[in-house]
Amino acid sequence: MEIDATRLREDLETNATFGTVDADVGRGRTVLTGSDADRCAREYLVGRLEDAGLDVRVDAVGNVVGRWTPPDCDPDAPPVAVGSHLDSVPRGGIFDGPLGTYGALEAVRAIQASDASLARPLDVVCFTEEEGARFGVGTLGSSVAAGHRDTEEALALTDDDGVTLRECLERIGFDGDAEVDAREWDAWMELHIEQGMRLTAAEAGVGLVESITGITNCEVTVTGEADHAGSTPMFERTDALAAASEFVLDLERAAEELATRSEAVVGTAGEGRIEPNARNIVPERVRYHLDIRDVDHAAMDRLVERCRTSLARIERTRGVEASLTRYRDTPPNEMSERCLTAADAAATARGVESVRLYSAAMHDTANLAAVTDAGLLFAPSVDGVSHSPREWTDWDDCARASGVLAETVRSLASA
Repeated sequence: MEIDATRLREDLETNATFGTVDADVGRGRTVLTGSDADRCAREYLVGRLEDAGLDVRVDAVGNVVGRWTPPDCDPDAPPVAVGSHLDSVPRGGIFDGPLGTYGALEAVRAIQASDASLARPLDVVCFTEEEGARFGVGTLGSSVAAGHRDTEEALALTDDDGVTLRECLERIGFDGDAEVDAREWDAWMELHIEQGMRLTAAEAGVGLVESITGITNCEVTVTGEADHAGSTPMFERTDALAAASEFVLDLERAAEELATRSEAVVGTAGEGRIEPNARNIVPERVRYHLDIRDVDHAAMDRLVERCRTSLARIERTRGVEASLTRYRDTPPNEMSERCLTAADAAATARGVESVRLYSAAMHDTANLAAVTDAGLLFAPSVDGVSHSPREWTDWDDCARASGVLAETVRSLASA
């Protein structure tokens, strides 16, 4: 099976023109779900799927699926599905998502052009709202396809302007009526850029992901007393921000200590709000949202407990009130050994150096791993940069990883 590297690059280059943004360095795009750029990206994909002879359908939340049914296969056999997403973060790069989508299409085209005999159909899939940049819920389309989220609940989600997902999809003409049920797939594969530098360090052409990190989100609230910033002596203050800042340092210290035993554990206070947020008032209340991740769920639990211990100490020593609410707890996901074995053999067959690793970022594959055999491949990222116009994967690396993807899909669909 030969990957047409020029055709793959042309598809990625064309997709990069939708939602393009000015950038001093690199090439960026902003493709939010339901935007004009999203409509253009989807319409181009549908055209390319149809050009390759795939039958296209769209479900209620905008997931796009193109099916190829090989002439000698059982058309009723559960298909092998492969794909990713086309939406982006604001001012994101041109490879995160599109490489997996067009790498999947190129994999199918390579199989079509070969003499491979398949036992089952192939689905090329593009999921809606993987990034969560408009509606605040990441991996949204795949969560619906996997049965983790109700369709009507998803369609009722609103953006910052109160516009629903249903309205957005209706506006761009991608409010379909087909059914996409990942539980009916025999297996799933996704290709993604690594968003790190482990492949580069190992001089490997493809990464075989063994597990995808779990994610815990917590809201931390620290409440003190508002007072005049000028007339309140330092020793009479109950400063919520000073106390909350101490907590953030405790979080950092705890994550660093746990990382000596669990390499993947991370803890971040990435979103915060100060009240009343005026320069001449001692802060009364601070709210943080935490992002805690690891491939070991027990390590995530330990870090949350360290956070609770820190807040209890700060309450005692600083006279504030503090609380922690754990409002999301997504456990890590192990990839299917069947898919890993097929991918390992595929890399060997194509002469591509591979390494096994974990994914520190969330992907649609995490939702699908709960309902079917699932696998995830990584292509190298230059300097590990992602979610930025500086995101880059060399064109040869795109083709090389897509070749491993094609061989993996062929193997899975042959049985």
